[in-house]
Amino acid sequence: MTKQIHTPLTDNIISELKAGDKVEISGVIYTARDQAHKRMVDSIKRGEPLPFDLKDQIVYYAGPSPAPPGRVIGSIGPTTSARMDPYTPTLLAHGLKGMIGKGPRSPAVKSALIKYNAVYLAATGGVAALLSTYVKKVELIAYPDLGPEAIYRLEVERFPVLIAIDAKGNDLYEENRQIYRQL
Repeated sequence: MTKQIHTPLTDNIISELKAGDKVEISGVIYTARDQAHKRMVDSIKRGEPLPFDLKDQIVYYAGPSPAPPGRVIGSIGPTTSARMDPYTPTLLAHGLKGMIGKGPRSPAVKSALIKYNAVYLAATGGVAALLSTYVKKVELIAYPDLGPEAIYRLEVERFPVLIAIDAKGNDLYEENRQIYRQL
């Protein structure tokens, strides 16, 4: 069964999400990759405001390609999440509740997910054009000099993901490694 969730990602929603759950997200999510993460963390360290309020938000580790004619956005597939690991605990401490990417996360990120009651969601790599069909509206909100790696505000409808690591630290990547080791 697929769970339907709407942003913002509240503690009540997070309490219902378990590693391995299929989820469809509707509402607002933000894109940001490593350079945008670095800038946000640098802003936090300097006490400067961020381009958007992190509280209860989801960040998608993606850099969209330009929109083809008749579309709101081009391909928008997940990037490797480990590149954001140095910045993630700081952003979680400032209210971020979810991240969408691909691949496993560091022990520090898993600990921060537990500490700040947040989740890590995985999107399927290799289907970037398909994922773009779930995006209904796009707005550039920060760091335009980063091109596709700028921060974009996306309005999505039924955007498909899996809960890869839940707020209790259950890790779908690790659980599947254990299963395959037993084969």
